[in-house]
Amino acid sequence: MKAKRLEAALTAEQAAAELEWSTTKVSNIETGRSKHPAVSDIRLLLDVYKVTDTRERDTLLELTRESRKRGWWSRYDDVLTSDYTSLEAGVTGLRVFELQYIPGLLQLPEYAAAITHATLIREPAEVERVVEARMQRQEVLLHREDPVDLWAIIDERALDLLAVSDPELHRRQVEHLAATAEQPNSVTLQVLEPGVGLHPGMGGPFTILKYLDPDMDAVFVEADEDGLYLDKRPQVDRYRRIFDLLVSKSMDPDAVATYLRSRIS
Repeated sequence: MKAKRLEAALTAEQAAAELEWSTTKVSNIETGRSKHPAVSDIRLLLDVYKVTDTRERDTLLELTRESRKRGWWSRYDDVLTSDYTSLEAGVTGLRVFELQYIPGLLQLPEYAAAITHATLIREPAEVERVVEARMQRQEVLLHREDPVDLWAIIDERALDLLAVSDPELHRRQVEHLAATAEQPNSVTLQVLEPGVGLHPGMGGPFTILKYLDPDMDAVFVEADEDGLYLDKRPQVDRYRRIFDLLVSKSMDPDAVATYLRSRIS
């Protein structure tokens, strides 16, 4: 909404005055402090900002409606402590780069449990809850009628780490990845091999969240407990370029299944 206000060349104070609101209310909507804004309020702001494109309006209003629903993730608020999962509610695509882990949407339950345990979550009940939440996320995003378009690039070292830690789990997880890579589904999988040398993904793992309206795209940069959310155009464009370069340096998607099976043959 901030981007739409700026496109309309209005300050927050001017937008608030137009609707006889407080400036704080406009600011809270833009910064996410108002986590569940009223659909009517968003509609009024779109009118003030002269957003007339029907698809754009419908997308923003539908996202507002979704934000007011109790999402599947709310059942796991004991283990899902960041806002990231709620941001996925309206995505049409995800572009994921991982350095040390296999992406959560492609993890077997056993692998999810193993890395949860490795990151110092040791209570069995808590590990079980983390795994259950991760499997539910896969169900919601990948196994629905209109699955999210997932393009994931995995650094080969994530596979090597697993091979050292648990060879048998490595075999099962890699077979799962290979099967996913060769199925006619919405998942595109690439592997970044160490032989490429220095590359633009060395700054760390990230996810680009894609929406119907490209102006709404955002980036989530992973950290240990939560992460950094970026939604300014220059920031998002920078990560788009990084991902495109990683695509060009990574293994051809058509060769991935064969390569993965060569690791476990």
